[in-house]
Formats: sequence, C-alpha cells, structure tokens
Amino acid sequence: MSLTIPSPLPGNGSVAAPATEAEPALPLHSGPAGARTYQVRTFGCQMNVHDSERMAGMLEDAGYVPAEGAQADVVVFNTCAVRENADNKLYGNLGMLAPIKAANPGMQIAVGGCLAQKDRDTILKKAPWVDAVFGTHNVGALPALLDRARHNNEAQLEILESLDVFPSTLPTKRDSVYSGWVSISVGCNNTCTFCIVPALRGKEKDRRPADILAEIQALVADGAIEVTLLGQNVNSYGVEFGDRQAFSKLLRACGDIEGLERVRFTSPHPAAFTDDVIDAMAETPNVMPQLHMPLQSGSDAVLRAMKRSYRSARFLGILDKVRTRIPHAAISTDIIVGFPGETEEDFQATLDVVQQSRFATAFTFQYSKRPGTPAADLPEQLPKAVVQERFERLTALQDRIAAEENRSQLGRRVEVLVTAQSGRKSEETHRLSGRAQDQRLVHFSVPAGAPAPRPGDLVTVTITEAAAFHLVADPAPEDYSLRRSRAGDAWDRSLADSCGAPAPGAAKGGSGVSLGMPALPLRTR
Repeated sequence: MSLTIPSPLPGNGSVAAPATEAEPALPLHSGPAGARTYQVRTFGCQMNVHDSERMAGMLEDAGYVPAEGAQADVVVFNTCAVRENADNKLYGNLGMLAPIKAANPGMQIAVGGCLAQKDRDTILKKAPWVDAVFGTHNVGALPALLDRARHNNEAQLEILESLDVFPSTLPTKRDSVYSGWVSISVGCNNTCTFCIVPALRGKEKDRRPADILAEIQALVADGAIEVTLLGQNVNSYGVEFGDRQAFSKLLRACGDIEGLERVRFTSPHPAAFTDDVIDAMAETPNVMPQLHMPLQSGSDAVLRAMKRSYRSARFLGILDKVRTRIPHAAISTDIIVGFPGETEEDFQATLDVVQQSRFATAFTFQYSKRPGTPAADLPEQLPKAVVQERFERLTALQDRIAAEENRSQLGRRVEVLVTAQSGRKSEETHRLSGRAQDQRLVHFSVPAGAPAPRPGDLVTVTITEAAAFHLVADPAPEDYSLRRSRAGDAWDRSLADSCGAPAPGAAKGGSGVSLGMPALPLRTR
C-alpha cells in the first residue's frame, strides 16, 4: 500500500492547530553552508532505537546535519505502539510543534515507526501540519518523502505492507563509538495475545549470517568493542532458511572476530530457547554472562491466555541450566501485571516465580489494552485499582531481590566498560559510569593521581557499595586498573572530527561513521 494524502501545510493554508503552549521559536537553517538540520526523537524499544540510527544515517547521507542548539528544520518522530499512552505522547509532542511550524514555514515534521504503521492516515487527520508519515517497512523512504512534500506542497503518506529493504542495508548514524546494535532479524512469528508487533512489523525475516558478521566486523574496524544482536525473537533466528541452530552458531562465530570483546543479545523467547544456545554462551569467551529472558507471567493459566507457548516450570528450568553453566550470569526479565482474567492466585504464582528466579532486574508493566490485539477483547478486564495494587507488590518484591543480588557483588572485582553517560549525582560524587560484563550499572571514582578513562576504555575495580539499581566502586590507587582500548581511541577521533581538529594518532581517511548503543535502563519501575 502506498498512498499520498494531500494536506495543507502551515504557512501555506489555514490549519487549526491544537491549543497548546508554544515552545520558544528557535532559528532554523543553523547547519553549515545553509544545510538543512534534523532531529530524530525516539519512543519505544531497542528496535525503534536501531531504526532511528538508520533514519539519522539516511538524512545525513541526503545532506542534512544534526541540529545543534537550534530548532531543527526537520523533526522526525519514530514511534512506538506497544508502550502505554504512546499515541497521547506523540500527539502531545506534535501539538507543541504546531505553532513553531506555523511561525517557520520551512520546517518539516515526519512521523514513522509502529504507531505510524498502525494509525496511518489518522495521524494526518489529527495533525494536518505533519509533512510525511511512513511505516516500519519503508524506513528508507524518509528523505524522498520529505523532498516530495516540500516540492508538491502537500503531506505524503506511504505505508507498505511488507519489508522492501532490510534496514541494516541503509546508511547509519550511530550514537557512540564503543558499542552498537546489529539487527539479525525483523518481525515475529509468535501470536502473543497482548502484542501488536507481528501486525506492525510482519513475519520474521532473517538476515544471512555472512551479512551480519560483515556488519559486526565493520563496526569493530571503526572502533567498537561491544555489539548487541537484536531481534524480536533472536533464538528463532535461522528458521526461515532451515537451520534451527543458526543462532548458537552465530554466537560462536562472533567469538572468532578479533577485537570484539563483548557480545550481548535481546530478546529470546523461552519456548524456543535451546541447550545449544546455553552451551554457546558458556563456551564463547566474548559472549557476556547476562541474559534477558521475558517471563510475562508466572501463572500457567495466564501464560495460556497470553498464547505464550511455555509454562513456569519450563522457564525456571532454563534459568537453572544457564546458572549451572554460567554461575555469575545476571538474568533480567519482562513481567505484565493485571492481564485480563488474572486472579489473585495467578498473581501469587508470578510472585512465587519471581522469588525463585532471583532476577537482577525486571521491567514490569501494568497491562493496558492495545487496539488490534486479541487480549483487548477478552472478558474480565481488571479494574485499575487492582492492577495498581498488584504492581506495587511485585515491584516491592523485585526491588528487594535486586538489592540483595547487588549486595552479593560487594567485594567482587569487575571489569567496567566506561560509557559516555554519567549518573544523576555525578557532579556531586565526581564518579564516572559504565557497565560490568553482566550489564550491571557501576558508578566508580578515579583515585587521585590515577589516569582517567575515556568512554570506551575499560577499568577494573572492586565493588564497595550496592543499591537496588546500581553498584559503586571507590577504589584505592592500588585497586584501580585502567586498560585503554581501541574504542577509547575511536572516541578521541570522534571528538576531534566533531571539532574539525585531528586527534593524536588518528588515522587518515576514516569512514566517518559513528557507532553506538544507547544505554538501557535497569530500574524496575
């Protein structure tokens, strides 16, 4: 399906924008030599973040430059349809931009992602000042749609029903130099009753292993030392081309890439999680001791209603096998509270599984209806007050477990990959931040007189304090070890490039590609 819907653009016709408080108008066209500037605003999951990197890469390939301290000429919203209040968040943001665009006729607004795929022409009806709407299957159309909207002076809507180009073949502008997402598949073949992803992203499409490994090697050549393999259900990778052990083989192949120090993946599905994957994790040195395994519910009755094709005993058995082979593995999960028909007994079963699982962290959600999903039409939708009370009990339990699990790390010596992000109290504490091999967040200080690390470097420290959502290390000089890395060198080069000045030791003729993986929150609520 490819549609073009005429719509008057602000500044060229009368538009009834919603009454919202206007943001202060900032100057447009702030790029060098008159280049148009852009900003991509991302809502949603890791897949949305990865798609946003593609959008940024395509815009820069088309001559746009990032907006720096000014209102962008082009604002792109990459939307989510899964998270609660996703539509309210989008339309609220669009409403705030309407008066700014009315005052700046050259400005353009585009909406893509899952909500665009779902709502389609509804977006232009609710926000006719939007210039371009595109779906999850045609991310590569963004620059052309913007050009067409500007040339034809009418909004462009293009929604495809199936993937036209695999996103990883598109130009990419990544957020940081030391880590990167690598998509191994898109879409999903499962039919979970609460999830709209298969309807919006389609059936699973797998990339060929050689293409994935080539992309990883390109990232490593540019300085990355960590990658996260990304898919809606990574451990079903390979079914499309007839190899049910393709994912474990891919993990082992990552172990042969020189310079790649950390490999992660998200997300697997318990029903398809096999022993060969556990063996590959345990036997491949650069695959990190960390696993995100979505539980969703501990009640077998609720799992059946969700069409999750495993039961709690199967889930707990997987965790036992992982911990037998990888004793220090940190395991995280997703849990939905208040699914239609969930009884107090069902909820207690979830608490029991959480207690047994000892998750390092959990992403907990209150169930809310998603139009277009089977669960939205199920009877016995629970009252908000009941869901809220259960949610609070679950998070209290998980917060206690997370704090206990983190306290077990006291006195442990860990290697931390330093990130560019700092904690909220970094100015007060003078601590830097990074991720341990098991993905725990570590805030650490640099002893007086010791060399400071760069983002991408690795420090080894001993944990001295623990809280529910982070660890702290305040090492003595003799307990602090810094390993400068290729990723840190790449960070230096990226800073020099952004300033237009050469960095010491920077190679000539670099690709100019910035690599990165945004930080993932580890809070339970």
